[in-house]
Amino acid sequence: MPRIATFLALFVCLQLACPAADRPNILIILADDLGYSDLHCYGSEIQTPNLDQLAASGLRFSQFYNTGRCWPTRSALMTGHYPQQVRMDPPPRPKSKDNKSFPAWTRTIPQLLKPLGYRSYHCGKWHIACAPNVVADAGFDHSYYVGDQDRHFNPKVLKLDDKPLPPVQRGDGYYGTIAIADHCIDFLKEHAAQHAGEPFFQYLAFTVPHFPIMALPEDIAKYRDTYKRGWDVMREEHYQRQKQLGLIDCELSKPEGQIYAPSGGPETPSKTGPNELFNYQKWAELNDAQKDYQATKMAIHAAMIDRMDQEIGRVLAQIKAMGQYDNTLIFFLSDNGASAEIMVRGDGNDLTAPMGSAASYLCLGPGWANMSNAPLRRYKIWTHEGGVSTPLIVHWPKGITAKGELRHDMGHVVDLLPTVLEAAGSPVTKVSDSAPALPGRSLVPAFARDNSVQHDYIFYHHEGNRGLRVGDFKLVSSKDDRDAWELYDMSKDRSEQHNLAPQQPEKAQQMQQRWEQLQAQFLKDAQ
Repeated sequence: MPRIATFLALFVCLQLACPAADRPNILIILADDLGYSDLHCYGSEIQTPNLDQLAASGLRFSQFYNTGRCWPTRSALMTGHYPQQVRMDPPPRPKSKDNKSFPAWTRTIPQLLKPLGYRSYHCGKWHIACAPNVVADAGFDHSYYVGDQDRHFNPKVLKLDDKPLPPVQRGDGYYGTIAIADHCIDFLKEHAAQHAGEPFFQYLAFTVPHFPIMALPEDIAKYRDTYKRGWDVMREEHYQRQKQLGLIDCELSKPEGQIYAPSGGPETPSKTGPNELFNYQKWAELNDAQKDYQATKMAIHAAMIDRMDQEIGRVLAQIKAMGQYDNTLIFFLSDNGASAEIMVRGDGNDLTAPMGSAASYLCLGPGWANMSNAPLRRYKIWTHEGGVSTPLIVHWPKGITAKGELRHDMGHVVDLLPTVLEAAGSPVTKVSDSAPALPGRSLVPAFARDNSVQHDYIFYHHEGNRGLRVGDFKLVSSKDDRDAWELYDMSKDRSEQHNLAPQQPEKAQQMQQRWEQLQAQFLKDAQ
């Protein structure tokens, strides 16, 4: 008890040293299944002017990582620890008695910010089973929770401040991306009216462009003909733009046609119709019906991203109206790479319904996900670069003088918590007295100059897919490659095309041993 009291006393002292009104507001915007090259400022043709403006007057990171999947990334972001440490990713996953709680030492960003005078708000996806109640378990003051990932127009699982809301019916004019932004703006307006002297933390977690790909007809219309040239040509265009932007300096990865899209089961093809593809094929090999179907799917995916950017613009306008834009530290990133998954859930897939409507259930699939993740290899779920790489935009006029610059510092979602705390004037190395040391590093030094943040390692493990990044070297394996480890030099081969393990077996073995040590330690932390 005395040590806990000392920890809390430290927070109080720091709060007194830096008045709450002087601390920056924090806005973390998280996209769902967005590929590395899906934003215009990362090489895409999709219109994202609001995010482009944040990048132009802030920073873009070229080597930032997530965990490769939705819930592990969200738990790592919110707790500052790898998901294996906080019981959020197997195998094996140590369990609490009720299988619904973090280790006792865990703290979330809102819980750590509260003693510093912050009020915290959540809108959108949550997906953290160890803290099922966003307000009660994670410390937010308000939450608009969207728990239904299968229906963008008529979700059945919604909560406001942990209390269930009625399901939305089709035809009610609801669209998830707009509703999430609406509630975010409402929370901010309430904050301005009732808590103007306090800083805010807003976690804005969109559910797009996660499958099912569903979008407003007017947004789809903007991209109706854009993708008829096919994924091979347009992937090359993404790659060339990325090189011009200075984001990458590597080969364009070769498509892997042998990779079969994760799917809902053997019955899935009968639900998706004859024009769906479950593995990558050259565009020229598709028939006209398949080309039209696939081009429409990508138009819907683009429309979802376009709409997300529009709604981000409305949120930013609200922050400007509050006079808080210059002192709001904004992060934008994705929870994993673009997805090759193809499945049918929710209300099923009506093959006669307009594509992208509430009655359809479509997924992006491997062809376009391969383009969205350009120039990187593989997809969501894998720990190769296409699965675990994310755009990261950071914007803070009062705290970042650099405008439109790139940062090539290696980083990971576990870095966000220490970054937020340092920016708030309360840098810590542990979140509680009994907690393990934070594995992440504050990105604040990178706000001033490139290559100023150093990591001992970055760790990956999800569904048998494993990886370890140490300096310029990355060791990676996937369950579908029979656990063979591959070794790549990221300074020359970010697209993972030249396996060095046969030439450098000692290096590969050394890194494998380090991965095994970390895995064992993380599972011990979770006990």
